[in-house]
Amino acid sequence: MSIEIRPMIRDDLGEIVDLSLRAWIPVFDSMLEMLGEPIFQQLFGADWQEHQAQDVRRACRDFETFVAVDDDQVVGFTALDVSDGETGEIYMVAVDPLHQGRGIGLQLTNFGVERLRQAGKRMAIVGTGGDPGHAAARATYTKAGFTKFPAEQYYLML
Repeated sequence: MSIEIRPMIRDDLGEIVDLSLRAWIPVFDSMLEMLGEPIFQQLFGADWQEHQAQDVRRACRDFETFVAVDDDQVVGFTALDVSDGETGEIYMVAVDPLHQGRGIGLQLTNFGVERLRQAGKRMAIVGTGGDPGHAAARATYTKAGFTKFPAEQYYLML
């Protein structure tokens, strides 16, 4: 496996959105099951894929974005918030399901940490869900050395 991580170029955006939506199907299925339809739709609208595609496009526009490339194919990405302050954020990470289980998510996470360090950050943060769909993400962040701080968020439809 020879993965190259490089800055995103404009032509990568379609591949990034497509692989993200494929990668996050289990995540959104899990959230739907845990939250129920009314809350899920309140959070993500009638079409979670359109909502998420817009969020990925925004992240790629607003944050430093890097892609993992294998044999000239974009197989994953990360978006990093390196704005002012001592803390930087790994805002998004996704790996194409056809390439998961090869350590690419960990490579992107470690790359993000190093980029935040180079940007002068003293701390890196990353958030993820506690549901079953986010289990792989939690495992990746633990392997990368992040310390978990349990938190809970509650929703109530009014």
